[in-house]
Amino acid sequence: MYAYIKGTLEIKTADYVVIETAGIGYKIFMSQTAIDKLDEVGSKVKIHTYLRVREDDMSLYGFNTNEELRMFELLLSVSGVGAKSAIVILSNITPSSFALAVITDDVDKLKKLPGIGPKTAQRIILELKDKLKAIEDTDKSDLEAMLQKKESDGEKVSEAMSALQVLGYGRKEIQKVFEQFDKAELSVEDIIKKGLLYLSK
Repeated sequence: MYAYIKGTLEIKTADYVVIETAGIGYKIFMSQTAIDKLDEVGSKVKIHTYLRVREDDMSLYGFNTNEELRMFELLLSVSGVGAKSAIVILSNITPSSFALAVITDDVDKLKKLPGIGPKTAQRIILELKDKLKAIEDTDKSDLEAMLQKKESDGEKVSEAMSALQVLGYGRKEIQKVFEQFDKAELSVEDIIKKGLLYLSK
């Protein structure tokens, strides 16, 4: 219903903000990390939003970037992970690190997050990797052509591409972005981070 809300930051607390636009104040729950990145009260802000509707409650959740919003939506799709848990997770891991943990089956990284035990970490990886397989383009000829370099570079790029797909980006738009910068000296997570910078433009 609300893709984003743009207005004046009126209230800033530890777990929510209030944005006023057209005379209406919107209470928006956000991660502590996202709130810390906002400017001071009185400044103009743009918050990407997710409206959570339940029988007894309607709540707005806010994010500084589309990647954070996509990560939140992915976490909500995992059985046993609620909105409050997802917000806490967002306060403790970046979308790039999260996507990389999913792709590389890094249960240890996920179970270190507040409220996430080994079973939930395994379930997050299993369910989200299944989603990736469901949306993955079966035609990999373009990707293979792009990976004519040594095998280690190809593996890094392939992992980074899969991680960005977890965050909701399409294979072809990722390929176009990857062609714009040198990946040889970058780690997988650095490739993801740089890819996100280009994709957000």
